[in-house]
Amino acid sequence: QVRLVESGGGLVQAGGSLRLSCAASGSIFSINVMGWYRQAPGKQRELVAHITSGGSTNYVDSVKGRFTISRDNAKNTVYLQMNSLKPEDTAVYYCNADILRFGLSAYNDYWGQGTQVTVSS
Repeated sequence: QVRLVESGGGLVQAGGSLRLSCAASGSIFSINVMGWYRQAPGKQRELVAHITSGGSTNYVDSVKGRFTISRDNAKNTVYLQMNSLKPEDTAVYYCNADILRFGLSAYNDYWGQGTQVTVSS
């Protein structure tokens, strides 16, 4: 069984920083893309950033220059360093990973439980 466990959320003042972590564990053979999504109350979930197994990254325009996604393949862990936080960054942040399990022939999507990020003005 595969699970993703997130940590690092919290309450921070505008202009501050947080670092989110997400560790995947279980019968993992390979992980392709890993990413971070967020969902604010009453709004659609949106992709914040993703990173390929080779290290290529993409970001939503609103976080470019402020957030950095990275991963440690040996630890099956993805990170999101968030700097210069704004109140509009307030949301539940979810980790996502495309994972191939031992014994299977296709990748599947897995999600973390979500972690709350609140930015006060």
